[in-house]
Amino acid sequence: MTDQMQRITLASRPTGAPTPENFKLESGPIPEPGEGEVLVRVHYMSLDPYMRGRMDDGPSYAQPVPLGGTMEGGAVGEVLASNAKGFEPGDMVMGPLGWATHAVASGKMLQKLDPTIAPIQTALGVLGMPGFTGWYGLTELGRPQKGETLVVAAATGPVGSMVGQLARLAGLRTVGIAGGTDKCAMATDTFGFDACLDHRAYDSAGDLRAALKEVCPDGIDIYFENVGGKVLEAVMPLMNVGGRIPVCGMISWYNAGGLGAGAGGEKDLLPRTWRMILVNRLSVNGFIISDHWDKLPSFLADVAPKVVSGEIAHIEDVAEGLAAAPEAFIGLLQGRNKGKQLVKLI
Repeated sequence: MTDQMQRITLASRPTGAPTPENFKLESGPIPEPGEGEVLVRVHYMSLDPYMRGRMDDGPSYAQPVPLGGTMEGGAVGEVLASNAKGFEPGDMVMGPLGWATHAVASGKMLQKLDPTIAPIQTALGVLGMPGFTGWYGLTELGRPQKGETLVVAAATGPVGSMVGQLARLAGLRTVGIAGGTDKCAMATDTFGFDACLDHRAYDSAGDLRAALKEVCPDGIDIYFENVGGKVLEAVMPLMNVGGRIPVCGMISWYNAGGLGAGAGGEKDLLPRTWRMILVNRLSVNGFIISDHWDKLPSFLADVAPKVVSGEIAHIEDVAEGLAAAPEAFIGLLQGRNKGKQLVKLI
């Protein structure tokens, strides 16, 4: 075993969209596990939109990555050494190991994986945090009912595709929104959406709204919020009375500032949006999936058999090597990935 590891650190905080200069690839000695800790050789890393927020030094639900610190993120890999009860060399585990070839973590932060049930990288996607996020947001907050209409943007990502497939299995009409004709084809052909709209084909929220109205003739009962921006503006007037909006993410605003912030010269839509919430008696629930890990066993019991049987499909977009992570992450924020974005290290 080599005595060197590599990691990617936060070299500088981005202004707007991240650039390669915001990251730095560093080498150093492999860390030694302390009491109650485990040393892991990372096989796959996860890249997720929430990581963009960790790069900013501002108030949030979690502490930012410090300058010079290893970029945060989930990963799966093999235990090389263990001082934690319940973990032995050779075990496959998942946890917050960061953008690195090797990492030390508390055994309390790791979950042991069974590679005979499903490939270990599925613990980062369809059977991990993204899939769990979609399942929880839809079932607990969306409260789907047969015959209703659901709309979800970023429909071919690991969260959106989970939401759409679960809604379809529950008997809802499912409408996806994605970036590009190829992703829309993936949404309908692979994930079974009833319809999918390419948001890039519409110059304004009004044009997108008109197209949505055609494919949602009975209005929208559930809008699973992943993106904000033009899509939210298009959806809100079409929400039915008693509609539900689980708020999972706002990827279109991560680089440019918040709603009404004026970073791109946009008008303040908050007053009109707030009125729609009142008039249509909408339930709008923001949630952070890390608050709900107690529901993970229920998620796995429900979804894992469906994944193994092929009833729920999933697609992985895999970049090769740690050095590829920054560009893959930048592409993720621009919508260039197809499916769950992973980085394979070994």
